[in-house]
Amino acid sequence: QVQLVESGGGLVQTGGSLRLSCAASGRTSSHNAMGWFRQAPGKEREFVAAISWGGTSTYYADSVKGRFSISRDHSKNTVYLQMNSLKPEDTAIYYCASSRTVNVVIGRNWYDSWGQGTQVTVSS
Repeated sequence: QVQLVESGGGLVQTGGSLRLSCAASGRTSSHNAMGWFRQAPGKEREFVAAISWGGTSTYYADSVKGRFSISRDHSKNTVYLQMNSLKPEDTAIYYCASSRTVNVVIGRNWYDSWGQGTQVTVSS
């Protein structure tokens, strides 16, 4: 199984930027697509973005499209989420996850390894 550790969260003002990182260890030789999810207080965990194993295919939730960008660096076993033009509604705990597939998937059930999460707070 893959172990995932997120970092890069914090407090930022509306319109600001943050870059989240997700470092993978363990069975990183598996060809896994990766995803980012988020969970705000009192809400379900929701899909944010995903990237294929090869990095050539990405997919975003409508709420973040055009503002967030997902990427990966295989040499560092790390996945990134660049978040620009942040809004208060982006406030949540952000989780990195590894899927059982090579290609991009959206559903939570496709992801079998999860990080502990990193808090992102956007002040108005």
